[in-house]
Amino acid sequence: MRVEKRAVARTKVARTGLGPIWAMGALILALAATVLPARAETVIKSHGISTFGDLALPADFTHLPYVNPDAPKGGEMSQWAPGSFDSFNPYAIAGNPAALSSIFYESILGGTLDDVSAAYCLLCETMEYPEDRSWVIFNLRKDVKFSDGSPFTAEDVLFSYELFRDKGIPEFRSVANAKFQSVEVLDPYRVKFTFTPGTPFRDMPAQAGGTTIFSKAHYEANNRDLEKSSLEPFLGTGPYILESFKPGQQIIYKRDEDYWGEKHPLNIGQNNFDRIRIEYFGDDNAAMEAFKAGVYTFRTETLPKRWDSDYDFPAVTAGDVVKAVLPSGNIAGGQSIIFNLRREQFQDPRVREALGLAFNFEWSNKALFYGLFTRINSIWENSEMAATGVPTPEEVALLQPMVDEGLLPASILTDEAVMAPVSLADTALDRRNLRAASALLDEAGWIAGDDGMRRDAKGQTLRMEMFHSRADLLPVMSAYVENLRALGVDASFDILDDPQVQERAGPPSFDFDALPTTVVNGGPEGLAGLEQAWSSTTKDNASRNRMGYGNPAIDKLLALVDLASSREELDTIIRAMDRILRSQRIIVPRYYKKDNWVAYYNMYERPETLPPYAVGELSIWWYNPEKADALKAKGVLK
Repeated sequence: MRVEKRAVARTKVARTGLGPIWAMGALILALAATVLPARAETVIKSHGISTFGDLALPADFTHLPYVNPDAPKGGEMSQWAPGSFDSFNPYAIAGNPAALSSIFYESILGGTLDDVSAAYCLLCETMEYPEDRSWVIFNLRKDVKFSDGSPFTAEDVLFSYELFRDKGIPEFRSVANAKFQSVEVLDPYRVKFTFTPGTPFRDMPAQAGGTTIFSKAHYEANNRDLEKSSLEPFLGTGPYILESFKPGQQIIYKRDEDYWGEKHPLNIGQNNFDRIRIEYFGDDNAAMEAFKAGVYTFRTETLPKRWDSDYDFPAVTAGDVVKAVLPSGNIAGGQSIIFNLRREQFQDPRVREALGLAFNFEWSNKALFYGLFTRINSIWENSEMAATGVPTPEEVALLQPMVDEGLLPASILTDEAVMAPVSLADTALDRRNLRAASALLDEAGWIAGDDGMRRDAKGQTLRMEMFHSRADLLPVMSAYVENLRALGVDASFDILDDPQVQERAGPPSFDFDALPTTVVNGGPEGLAGLEQAWSSTTKDNASRNRMGYGNPAIDKLLALVDLASSREELDTIIRAMDRILRSQRIIVPRYYKKDNWVAYYNMYERPETLPPYAVGELSIWWYNPEKADALKAKGVLK
């Protein structure tokens, strides 16, 4: 990293439509700059940027530490996807995007699978930014090409930024747009992002560098629309292009033999498969049978029953299919049942607490999950960001002002973090928890009538309609519904097809009572995602904030997230957030699996030590043709 001192005049000539008045003002500023001494600022020129501290990799790194730099290219990796697809545009609300449909695109900066706080130059040679990170200049590479061979320039960066600014999904626009003051093309291979004064700048250079890049010329020549679904991908610079597809059935991506970045240090040992094939199936049972038959060759398992019982078919016994448990360092997936907080029946936290008491994880884990799942207590489970015990002095320092303002109860300063209720494992219905839930509902004014159903003063039943597209959720959700109905709740759970779920669960309709889903927990690499999921500004328009949550106290903590100067400070802020969210019982926490369960035909190889945050089968694994030929010779694969 090189640090330079420069005299920078604060004169800015940006693209604008403000006309002669603005031009006269710019002229006055420019003249003043020739008279007044320019204020010097320290400008950092680097090959990347880190949220906290120094970059782990030097400017002359040759490959990522977890890859095999000599991994051969070739072969095919095939996986399955559920349901169907009708679009290769993953950036629009409309349509059901195809699996891996962002594979065509890159951004100026690239990340790694072992350091979520770092970003390195991919489409740029270097980046420049001041110590306060209030702007960033990307010095772009001159050898980058789009997949049709056309050149990539700063105009494509500006175009892509403006496209997402004007047509990105609403929650992105509501959070991100106000943070960017201007984007300027300085020359064909230099582009400058300037951030809005008053914005926390720490993560802004990385956020700017994370913009997905499209070809301006291709987009305009083909009259494309980011807001519409389409079976034609946009033109990108990525390592894979679309080879073929059968609508709703199959997709084949092929490695671009003319990919510009083949020898880039971030790509050495990656993108090793000539083809990536995705096969679609209507349900997991059909997908499993297809895997046994060799229709596709790599499978990530999510169902405990299947992992425990169904991987004893002959190919596994013979060693032709490998069954492996691989470690995971990821934050738990936030699997929960969320309440639609726009609904009147869920306004009282006593109601939400009572409904949470009806979910019996311990019985479900024993009877349905073979003891393989772990209970979620925190939205940031399996991380340092999960709140534990009573608040630390550092958490109290954050929470006290909000208690003083009346935004939080004083108990948040002394109570232990709310934990998921514990139920008996030998029976689906824990009567102790049922009695506690009944008392809470009585206090909240939901009284059981002669028919056993609970109604409020208006005579409305306590309704809790739930749905999902995954049939494998039926056993655990049916058990939950039975407990709810025993409690007097007008509960139901249905299996719907994907388009119905998308239409009802997302904006603008939000037509649901409660949903089994995941909540966004972000982390140091996903701070913008946290705002989109939890900010009051997104509670009525965001697919990531489906529950419609908004809280001034959380908004204040979100504002501090961007100001954290160390990982320790960030963890403290998130723990305070976690403590508040859990105290409000806005979700029914479910469960997660601590490890990755994978099965694959024994023709793939991988680095001995995998990175902590991904299995990486599509990026850092590779194909062994000798092993593949042996499987074909045995008739295991065609």
